[in-house]
Amino acid sequence: MIFGVGMDLIETSRIEASWKRFGKRFLARVFLPEEIAYCLSMKFPARHLAARFAAKEAVSKAFGTGIGAQLGWKDIEVRRDPNGRPFLLLHGGGERLFRECGATRAHLSLTHHETAAAAVAVLEC
Repeated sequence: MIFGVGMDLIETSRIEASWKRFGKRFLARVFLPEEIAYCLSMKFPARHLAARFAAKEAVSKAFGTGIGAQLGWKDIEVRRDPNGRPFLLLHGGGERLFRECGATRAHLSLTHHETAAAAVAVLEC
């Protein structure tokens, strides 16, 4: 059974502009250290940052909360398995909401290119 589905699309330039304007403060506010390290190791970091930003928004939509009091940016972490497949690690509010809604699995798909990034998240009970 599906508890929730969330989707988000973001312009890569929006994330790049925030990163350039606010630097490490922006990165530390939205992303966890492993996410930052991974993205900054890539040839086009803004594309990977945008995909993770979209993933966090998509997960918040799947929960039906948005980013705010119940669920923060750093409550949602995007990782990759050895084959490169993205997966979620939920912390704090994310972990609590996952348990409360009775979810058993979370699915995540990411895509990005030069001008945009998108993510779809599905929470399964």
